[in-house]
Amino acid sequence: MKLFARLRSRKQKNGNILFRYGWKITLLILLAGAGFAVFLFYGTWAQTFDMKNVGEMPERNTVYDVDGKIYSRLAGANRLKVSLSEVSPFFINAVLAREDARFYEHKGIDWRGILRAAVRDIMSRSAKEGASSITQQLARNSLPLGGRTLSRKVLEAMVALRIERQFTKQQILELYVNRIYFGTGCYGVETASQAYFSKSASKLDLSEAAILAGLIRGPNRFSPLKNPKGAAMQGNAVLDRMVALKKITPAQAEQAKIAKINPHPKRLPQIQENYAMDAVQRDLSQLLTQDQIDNGGMSIYTTLDTGVQNAAQDALEKQLTKIEHQSNFHHPLKASYKPPENGEGDSSMPYLQGAVVVIDNASGGIRGLVGGRDYAQSKFNRALSPANRQVGSAFKPFVYTVAFSHGLLPSSAISDGPIQPGEIEGAGNWSPANSDGTYGGTLLCSYGLIHSRNTMSVRVGQFGGLEAVQKVANDLGISQNVPHGPAIYIGSFETDLKDLTAAYSIFPNAGLRKQAYIIERIDNQQHKPIYRAAHISAPALDPGAAWMTSRLMEEVLTQGTAASARSLGFKLPAAGKTGTTNDYKDAWFVGYTSTLTCGVWVGFDQPTTIIPHGYGAALALPVWVQVMNKAAQHYPAVPLQPTMPLQHTTVCSLSNQLATTGCMAAGSAYDLDLPADKVPTAACQIHGGSQWPFAQQAPGTPEKAATLPGRFFKSFRRLFGGR
Repeated sequence: MKLFARLRSRKQKNGNILFRYGWKITLLILLAGAGFAVFLFYGTWAQTFDMKNVGEMPERNTVYDVDGKIYSRLAGANRLKVSLSEVSPFFINAVLAREDARFYEHKGIDWRGILRAAVRDIMSRSAKEGASSITQQLARNSLPLGGRTLSRKVLEAMVALRIERQFTKQQILELYVNRIYFGTGCYGVETASQAYFSKSASKLDLSEAAILAGLIRGPNRFSPLKNPKGAAMQGNAVLDRMVALKKITPAQAEQAKIAKINPHPKRLPQIQENYAMDAVQRDLSQLLTQDQIDNGGMSIYTTLDTGVQNAAQDALEKQLTKIEHQSNFHHPLKASYKPPENGEGDSSMPYLQGAVVVIDNASGGIRGLVGGRDYAQSKFNRALSPANRQVGSAFKPFVYTVAFSHGLLPSSAISDGPIQPGEIEGAGNWSPANSDGTYGGTLLCSYGLIHSRNTMSVRVGQFGGLEAVQKVANDLGISQNVPHGPAIYIGSFETDLKDLTAAYSIFPNAGLRKQAYIIERIDNQQHKPIYRAAHISAPALDPGAAWMTSRLMEEVLTQGTAASARSLGFKLPAAGKTGTTNDYKDAWFVGYTSTLTCGVWVGFDQPTTIIPHGYGAALALPVWVQVMNKAAQHYPAVPLQPTMPLQHTTVCSLSNQLATTGCMAAGSAYDLDLPADKVPTAACQIHGGSQWPFAQQAPGTPEKAATLPGRFFKSFRRLFGGR
C-alpha cells in the first residue's frame, strides 16, 4: 500500500510539473515552428533573386577617339570599376573598420554586431545602430529588396547568406567597394578617388582613405567638397576605430588627423552633348541591345578625331555668324534666339543652320561630324538622315562619271544652249536654265562640270542614260528613292550630307566605295571585343571614268565655280564640287584631298532663300577651306594620282574618236591624257584624212591638265562659238 501511495504521489507531482510547464513548452514549440516558417519563407524568397545581378553594376560606357583618348561617356552610373588589388590597403582597412570589423569571421550576418547594436539602441532609446554587415549592404544595394522595413531586413539577411555561399570574401569586398555610393554622383572607390583627390584608388593615403570610408554612411552630407569639416570629423572617427582594432598605431592616426587634406576635384569626362555623339549613339543602338547599352562598362572606340571635330564646329559657327552679318541677310539671328521655357527646343530652328562631315579616305572612318550650330538648342542632326535636302549641282560629278564610262570624253563637244522641247527623253517641255541665266554655244564637255552648266549637264546625263544614272545614285547610297526623271541630272532629289560625302570619297579611291562608319570597335566589361567594324569596300564606279571626273573637279578649285578657294587661303592639291539648289535654298560644297573627304551644307530647317545669289562657293566653301586647312596638319595632302596607266592621245571633240588630219584642219582636235581603257580605238569618220601621227603614245606619259593647245582651241572657239 505504501508503495502504491508513493507511486501515486509521484504521478501527481509529475502531472503538476507538466501542467505548470506544458504551456511554456508548447509556446516554445510554436515559436520554434514560427521561426522555422519565417526562415523557410524568407529563405525561399531569397532563392528567387538572381545572384548574377550582384556582380552586374551599371557603369558608363567610355567613348574613345581615333587616338585612343577618352572623348566622352555614355549611359549607366558614373562608375569606374577596379579590382581589389587596385585599391589602397589603407582604404580596405578603413572600410572594414568602419563598416564590418568581423567581415572575415562571419558568414554574412554578424550576430554579435546585431546584439551589440540592439543593446545600444535600447540604451539610447533610438535606432541609430544599423549593424548590417558588408555582405548585407551589398545585398540591398544590388537587388530590389524593398524599403526600410523589418521584412526587408530579414530578407536582406537571407540574401546575404546566399551571397556568402556564392562568392568568396575577396569577391564580395571587391563588389562592395565598386558598388557603394560616395556622393557627388560618384559610384565606386575609383570614381570617388579621382573625383575628390585627382588620383587613382591605389594611391590613396591613410587620411584620404579614412575620409572616403567616412563618406559611406552620409555621402552627400559629409562631402569633402561641400562640408570639409564634417568629412574630417567622420575621417577621424574612422581612424580612431582603426586604432581600436589595431589596424594602425595611435601615432599613424594622429599623423593622418593633422595632415592637411585639400580636395583637388577632378572633372571626370562626362557625356558630351553634341552631334557626333548623337551619331555614335545611333549606330550603337543598331549594334547592341538596349540592356547592353544600359548596363554600361563598355569601351567604344570611334573614328572621331577630336582636332578635326573641333575644327569643323568652329569653322561652321564662324562662317554662319559671318553670313548673318551680311547686309543682304534678312532672317532671325542665332544670337537673338530664345529657347522655349520648357527647355525642349524647337523642332525647327528659325536661324541659319549648317552641317559638316569629314571622312578618312583610306578607311571610311568618320573623323568629324557636325549636325548643327547648337546641340543644346536643337537635337535635330542635319548631317544624317532623315535630314534630307535637295542635292542640286553637287550630284553632277556622278552624272559625268556615268557618261564617261559609256564613252563620252572630257573633250567631247556639248551644247550649252537652251534645252529644246522633246530634246531630252521623258522631259516633255522641261527646260532648266543655267544658274546665271546665260547660255553659250557648243563647248567642251569638261566646261560643263567645271563651271556647273545645267543645260550641258542634262545633255551629258542623256548620253549616260537615265536608268544608269539612277542606278548609280541608288547603288552609292546617295538616296534611297531617286525619282525616275531627267531632273535627277541636275540633282533634283534629296539626300543627307553624310551619304553624299561618303559617295564623293569614291573619287580619291579610284571608284572603290568604302562604307562610312563611326564605331571602330566595342569591348565589353571584360575588355573583350564584341564588335569590330567590317571595313566594307566594293567597286562602285568605273575607275577610269572616276579619274576623269576627278581631274575635272580639280579644275573646279582652280578655275571653276570654287576658284575662290585660293583667295580664301587654300593651296593644297584637292578636287571638289559646289552645289546650289533652286532659289538659293541650299548651299553645298563637297571636296577631297588625297587623305580626307569633307562635305558642307548650309541652309534653313524650313527651306527658304538664304541670301540672293547664295551659291555654294560663297556660303559653304569657306567652311570647307577652314576645316581642310586645319586637318592637313595631321592628314597631309599630296597630289591626286591615277591608279591606272594613262595614255596621251589626240581625239576629235565631235566624233569622240582618234583625231585625224581632217580634225586638225577643222579645229576639233583635242590633246589630252586618258586612262588606257578609255582611249578610242577608231579614227574619226566625220572629218576624214589620215590619223593624226601623235594620236597615241606609249603609256606612262606624266599626266597633264586636259587643256586644248592654244591654236587648236582658237579654231575650236571659232568653229563652235564657245565663249
